[in-house]
Amino acid sequence: MAFIAIALASCQTPQDITYMQNAETLPAEVLKATAKLNDPVIMPGDMLQINVSATNPELVKFFNKTEMVATGKSNTSNTENPMYYYLVDNNGNIEFPMLGQIKVGGKTQSAVEADICSQIYPRYITEKPGVEVRFQNFHVYTMGEVNNPGQIKAANGRITILEAIAQSGDLTIHGRRDNILVIHTNADGSREVQRVNLTDKNILVSPVYNLRQNDVIYVEPNATKQRSSWSIPPAWAFGTSILGTAISIATLVITLTK
Repeated sequence: MAFIAIALASCQTPQDITYMQNAETLPAEVLKATAKLNDPVIMPGDMLQINVSATNPELVKFFNKTEMVATGKSNTSNTENPMYYYLVDNNGNIEFPMLGQIKVGGKTQSAVEADICSQIYPRYITEKPGVEVRFQNFHVYTMGEVNNPGQIKAANGRITILEAIAQSGDLTIHGRRDNILVIHTNADGSREVQRVNLTDKNILVSPVYNLRQNDVIYVEPNATKQRSSWSIPPAWAFGTSILGTAISIATLVITLTK
């Protein structure tokens, strides 16, 4: 009977493991309101690739680091394999060709694009340029009860919690789907901690759905996994062994003296 009770306790129902239950009942207007993609915020330590374009490339060539390297005006020492990205320093700044130091930390990609564009046009050129900012090191981390924990990279600077879990090989059967821990690191270095329930349909409209740079996702083990990993401390095991031996000897003595 005890074995049956333990076996029943370890079973999980479909409600425990099914993601986004009844998601089809979410109103269309609610889902539509979340259609806008979150624009990731740039932080110190980020590596950015920034490209400035125009109908006449000659107009903007000196605003692109690739052109500066090619003409020998960059301070990049490795000319055979130059690095064309911009490293955001601890103060949130980058050194941009022609424009000098630009504050990018704490700003979104689109805000930085608009800022660079306004500094170039119309001061330097008469045509409004196109400016594209891309992350080169956008990543998040998965830990705990996922099949392939580790770093997940996102080339386009965006990733959702479901995409990160899918790229980690999904949760193991022992992972708690109803209490996922997400740790955010803000641009100022402070941290936020949030819990999300993957079985809840509202995960689709949660602010945690779109992850941020350097987010950590931790999946806790369920009660079954926690019970299976429990072990008797060595001191207890030794004491139990001695007690068992003493009881055996006492029983033998009683038996022989009868």
